[in-house]
Amino acid sequence: MYTNSGFAILALASNAVHKLWKWQRNDRNITTKATASVAPQLWQPSSGILMTNEISDTNPEDAVPCFALSKNDSYVMSASGGKVSLFNMMTFKAEVDIVQIGVCHILTGQNQAQRSSEKSNRPCLLSCSNVLVSSGADSQLCVWNTDGWEKQASKFLQVSPGQAAAPLADTRVQFHHDQIHLLAVHETQIAIFEASKLECLRQWVPREASGSITHATYSCDSQSIFVSFEDGSVGVLTASTLRSRCRINPTAYLPPNPSLRVYPLVVAAHPSEPNQFALGLTDGGVCVLEPLESEGKWGTSPPLENGAGPSSTSGAAGSDQPQR
Repeated sequence: MYTNSGFAILALASNAVHKLWKWQRNDRNITTKATASVAPQLWQPSSGILMTNEISDTNPEDAVPCFALSKNDSYVMSASGGKVSLFNMMTFKAEVDIVQIGVCHILTGQNQAQRSSEKSNRPCLLSCSNVLVSSGADSQLCVWNTDGWEKQASKFLQVSPGQAAAPLADTRVQFHHDQIHLLAVHETQIAIFEASKLECLRQWVPREASGSITHATYSCDSQSIFVSFEDGSVGVLTASTLRSRCRINPTAYLPPNPSLRVYPLVVAAHPSEPNQFALGLTDGGVCVLEPLESEGKWGTSPPLENGAGPSSTSGAAGSDQPQR
């Protein structure tokens, strides 16, 4: 993820070690803000210490790594399947270790809960006002009222019969800036829901040639959705209609290497630049992408038919969008 200031990128690797990249001030980047035109530098304190999560008692296959930054970027709370650690971002020292509990107040100022009725269910939790939405590995979304922890609604993602999905495929959720709509990301689809009742408003299914969806996220202004795929490509969708604006081919950002299959595992949106995002790759690398200065944005939004967007769209319909 980007730091909240937009000046650095923090990543959590599969070996439970955090990596922090910062942009240095120079003639090409006097603001030190994140940019694709200048490579950032891997940073660590003079002590040489690493921010490393506790993983001694965890099974790497069952672990669900996660981390969250404080609003002022001073601390990061992180876990790689074991204890939750609170690290100082300046010294990289662990301030405290926390045994995972049902409900905890974390650094973002939001209450998050962790509950699971089945071992196969890996909840991903978000809170918005007094509404909390959980998503599990069984592709079920649940809406909870945080006042009394009562379930308000639940719904399973609709997977087409012809689509093959892993039995425990991750499902991720993210609120739109309007705090009303919800983005659900599954390896087979992208879907937009009305959060309180889980009414599916729009659904987007990628073309088969792209492989499974690996991750997706709203842009910082919630006007676009960045989607990564197993074939290494990245799509940019208009959030309101789920229409494809452009597709970025892996050759645009990855060097050719036939012996190593590399693709994005995660997409992170810049906190204040709506057209910039970063990709966390399977080889441990991080790549920052933004459109050319001459263009200013990713592709164009196709005109709507009859003044309204589709309730369900296929990735194949966007195949004529600009390739990069």
